[in-house]
Amino acid sequence: MLAAIIWGLVQGLTEFLPVSSSGHLVIVPDFLELLGVDVRPPTLAVSAVLHLGTLVALLAYFRADLMKVLRLRRDPEGRKIALLVAVGTIPVLAGFPLKDSIESLQEDVTKVGVALIATGVILLLGQRFAGGTKRLTEATSMDAFVIGVGQALALIPGLSRSGVTISAGNGRHLVPPESARFAFLLGIPAIAGAGLLSLPDLFEAGTFDLELVVALVMAAISGYFAIALLLKAINRIGLIPFAIYCFIVGTLTIAFL
Repeated sequence: MLAAIIWGLVQGLTEFLPVSSSGHLVIVPDFLELLGVDVRPPTLAVSAVLHLGTLVALLAYFRADLMKVLRLRRDPEGRKIALLVAVGTIPVLAGFPLKDSIESLQEDVTKVGVALIATGVILLLGQRFAGGTKRLTEATSMDAFVIGVGQALALIPGLSRSGVTISAGNGRHLVPPESARFAFLLGIPAIAGAGLLSLPDLFEAGTFDLELVVALVMAAISGYFAIALLLKAINRIGLIPFAIYCFIVGTLTIAFL
């Protein structure tokens, strides 16, 4: 049960805070082991549920935007959001065939540490360009595509999906909260796809017990609050504190794991 709680919290928080969920799911077991805490890595079934939990968090938090999309025939903003998300999803679809090869990088913890440091660099660059004035409704298809390329690059374990996409949005002159909003909306198809692709593993495991329910609930709740936290923090403190965190954790990973 402790493992389910830990993995739910790790997935929910790090999926949306710009510090890389894939990286943390790799390094947290090793760091806990150094501290004398034996927590097994998440099984395939738990991983599937974790993705579904973060999807629930996204759908709940952005329900107003999703309702606009559902009314796209008579809602111009809904049509624009749907178009931008569709265009931004193209790069990650192109990258999915390479997903297994890319994820094999997580077997080398040092590479994950390097990717976390790279995330820190990207966040610093994203903060450097955080003076944009464009709203999401003013974004172009090219803006969406460039941000989508960032999301595809974040298939690499240790590169933060939210961090790269928010930084790319800032680079395309979106207002930082709008960069974050689009980053999260763009994540819905990607996270849903990851969850659905993992469902066969869930059914193959043949178990849906209390531990899996706890993992789902923890991922959903912590993910919801992580979204709210980042959207409030991005104007107040920006991306630099998260960059510093990535530098520290990446360096510790390379040095000690």
